[in-house]
Amino acid sequence: MRQWYKLIFIQIIVVCLLVIITSCNSKQAADTLPATDYNKVLDSANRTFDAGYPQKAIRYLDSLSPKYKDLDVLQQFYYYVYNYNLYYHKQNNNDKAMLYADSILNLFNTPEKKLKYNAQYGQAHFFKGDILFAENKFEDAYQYYYKGKLIANNSLDDCTLSDYTYRMGMIMYKQEHYRIAASYFKSSSKETNTCEWTFRSFYRRQELLNNTGLCYSKINEDDSAMVYYKKALTYIDSTGRQFKIREALLDVAKGVVYGNLANIYIKRNNYGLAEGLLKKSININLQKGNDNHDAQLSELKLAHLYDQQNKADSLIYLLQVVNKQFDSIKNQDAEADWNLLMANYYTNKNLPKLAFAYLVKSDVIKDSIESRDRKLKEVDVTEQMDRLTKNHEFENLKKHNLLQNLYLKLAFVFSLMLLLIIFLIFLNSQKSKKNIQVLGYLNNKINDQNHHLEDALTELNLSSQEKDRILRTVAHDLRNPLGGVASLTSLMAEESEYTDDQKQLITLIKETSNNSLELINEILEATDNTLIKINKQKELVEINSLVGHCVELLRFNAAEKNQQIIADILSTPVELFICREKIWRVISNLISNAIKFSAKNALILVTLTDDGSQVTIAVKDNGIGIPEEMKSKVFNMFTDAKRPGTAGEKSFGLGLSICQQIIENHGGKIWFESDVKTGTTFYVSLPRA
Repeated sequence: MRQWYKLIFIQIIVVCLLVIITSCNSKQAADTLPATDYNKVLDSANRTFDAGYPQKAIRYLDSLSPKYKDLDVLQQFYYYVYNYNLYYHKQNNNDKAMLYADSILNLFNTPEKKLKYNAQYGQAHFFKGDILFAENKFEDAYQYYYKGKLIANNSLDDCTLSDYTYRMGMIMYKQEHYRIAASYFKSSSKETNTCEWTFRSFYRRQELLNNTGLCYSKINEDDSAMVYYKKALTYIDSTGRQFKIREALLDVAKGVVYGNLANIYIKRNNYGLAEGLLKKSININLQKGNDNHDAQLSELKLAHLYDQQNKADSLIYLLQVVNKQFDSIKNQDAEADWNLLMANYYTNKNLPKLAFAYLVKSDVIKDSIESRDRKLKEVDVTEQMDRLTKNHEFENLKKHNLLQNLYLKLAFVFSLMLLLIIFLIFLNSQKSKKNIQVLGYLNNKINDQNHHLEDALTELNLSSQEKDRILRTVAHDLRNPLGGVASLTSLMAEESEYTDDQKQLITLIKETSNNSLELINEILEATDNTLIKINKQKELVEINSLVGHCVELLRFNAAEKNQQIIADILSTPVELFICREKIWRVISNLISNAIKFSAKNALILVTLTDDGSQVTIAVKDNGIGIPEEMKSKVFNMFTDAKRPGTAGEKSFGLGLSICQQIIENHGGKIWFESDVKTGTTFYVSLPRA
């Protein structure tokens, strides 16, 4: 009876645990959303990204992603891809982009995932290869490209293979092997026909048509170039109608083709048509969120056109416009071209000293470009790929040989075992003969004994019958008690199962608790913000202009919170010997922080002062201030002194540490004054040249 009471008690405990777990799951379900709805979030982010607001798209994803649980591999893949595209394509931050490229590769951590998502697995190798290529690590980049190609070949995936062929075309173009590049672009265009019909595959096809035309233009086959440019425009106008929601990107694509098409008309001295196409291209791609880099190149093409036509006023006005863009649009080729045009302008104005100064700057930048591109041009990509192919074949042969050696070793072992078995059989046969003789002797003795036993058995029959009767009686009387014992044994077995169920329930509770830990976000962002080459990047920079441009660009961010930025610059321009890009980054970070931690409708003041030995930049906000307990940690790497902005903006705790490194490498100083009531003021002092 005690076993029954114990069983009932266990059942009561299990029911209570189930009620608790159900209530916990109900609460968890109220806080999370089903993963199936996450695809809508990805689609919305994609539209925002393509509309020219990549950072807004990422903020949108980061704000909603923690609410979704158990995202599948594809959903995680596209989340990482958006971040990768932001840092690699939009911000040129290779360090952060590499973190996301590695995260994408780590998604495919089992053979099953690699096989099931082979297209995405191949693209992951291309992503990492692109970053390595941008960092001039060509051999490592080619290895990742080749691995992506192998994945495409092994899975018979021509769509992924088209990504590889496209990259080979881009490499050949940069090496100035234009005819080979055109061949790659045309092959990639054919391979994209196997891709799923999406906006991405459509956009890649029009790009390949344009790139093919550009290659033919470079080798002066202008008629062929014209054919491909017109094919690209026709393709965009006809097929692009299916993607009206991406109309801005369609205009960007057409703007690029217009700029390239203008080159043909310039060669044919049709300056009027060329000028019209260039202006159309500039008007499209100079807009925020569009291809500003291409717009800048088109502006310089137009400047050359004005130079050829001796339109000095139009030329100098356009060159001044382009000069203002160099702070935000970095392009060494464009800067070299701009200095050359300035030299031509001052030559025509009979100002040889000024012309010579700009000509020297142009030559210096060109030398830097040639030094940058020399390593790429010296590498024989075809030879590299052949070597990788041979290495792959050699590795396959080694594996094949290892298998053959293994088979030989196994055959040898089996042969030895077979010989051993034959020897044992022989020994057993000899023993069997002896045993048979012994058994014959024993059998005779047994027969004699059997006769004596038969008599004894007859006498035992009677007593045996009596024993049988007694046994039947005993068996009948013991049936019910034994049945009861069997039932009790079954209940004991069930009791053991209940103990396992309790353990499983405890494990389930533990797992449910562990799910809550998955609400913490990614940042990795670990910016190898290496500054070892900063001295080589320094130049004389007019600080008023740098700060002014930075403020103007960030006014758009401030406007999202109805904030106003006021800049109080120096009355007299001052040039500092600094790295333009790094100091730009510091000022942008400080103003961005002021925007982030200030409320709506707040005023942000940027002030420059000069005491003769150093220039001090102050960024004052009227925000939430820095508490006393956090002040000592603000400049720490991976600091925990980080808080969300007033509109919930994400904070990673890395920016101010990077700013401190940059300023100290310039021989300057950065500090702050803060009060939770009046806000924070960050100061940056830089020595004068």
